[in-house]
Amino acid sequence: MGIRDQLGKDLAGLQAASAAGLQTVSAEVTDVTDEGTVHLRMMGADLYDVPCTDAYRNRKAGDIVAVRRGAVPVVLWRLGADPAETDQTTTEQIAVQASLDVQVVRAATYGTGAPAGSGWQQATEVHVRKVDGRLELYFKVASIADPSPGTPDVPVPKPVTIPPDDSGSWRNGRPDEYASAPTQGDWTGGGNRRGGWFYGSAIQNACAGKTVAKMQVKFTRRRGTGANARRPLHLYLHDHASPPSGQLDLDDGPEELLSLAVGATGTATLPASWRSQLASGAAKGLAIYASGSRDYLAVTGGRITITFSA
Repeated sequence: MGIRDQLGKDLAGLQAASAAGLQTVSAEVTDVTDEGTVHLRMMGADLYDVPCTDAYRNRKAGDIVAVRRGAVPVVLWRLGADPAETDQTTTEQIAVQASLDVQVVRAATYGTGAPAGSGWQQATEVHVRKVDGRLELYFKVASIADPSPGTPDVPVPKPVTIPPDDSGSWRNGRPDEYASAPTQGDWTGGGNRRGGWFYGSAIQNACAGKTVAKMQVKFTRRRGTGANARRPLHLYLHDHASPPSGQLDLDDGPEELLSLAVGATGTATLPASWRSQLASGAAKGLAIYASGSRDYLAVTGGRITITFSA
């Protein structure tokens, strides 16, 4: 074999090795973390805290993504249908909400004499009301010189997000000063923990006079608590407006609405019966509780987003 042939063979081998090192494979996102990384199920194995390029936006569990293999794998982009239609719908919804937030009066001026220009009508009475935080004006005129614009439909109240006033953990019937975040289960044999989030009367006040369509709560699982793999949150209702000095009582539950791996962030939709109790004030907040070490974990967050239908 000549020198030229050997050089060509060596270069081809280097190119093949380089291509193998940059091989891209598909994987499923199992969780999105509080740090913007993702957990993956790739080629039958679980990978934690995989970084992502800026091209991978709107990250969520269940996405199928392209991953560049290597010593440090990186998620390159999401695989699937063209997101243009979804993006258009989202943009239209934002635009509609923004238009509802804007006052419809173009200008407001005043003076000691009659206004200059044509088309003015003298109002003998002025009426005002507030709908969804925005003012509506009605002017009573002596005669109709120009047809009045129609009254728009009353908009559905905007969603509201309510953060907890306080949170904590309880162990052996009293507050647990050693747990800095709501915790469930027992890792060391010192007794099972239960955690709670407290909202005062904020949820009930936000729902007064409205029809609740959905309530969702967002949690993030703390790192360094229990096994890395996904574990369910055992959720309960409670009736405490603020942290009790004794035991944290547990009411309806448990419901396993959400499972999180270490560092992961997720959102749970509360059952209809739960949102009714929270809206009426019969229940005041949320709690977690588990027995033993299998589902031991600590959770932060607890922000409740309420969506209304009327």
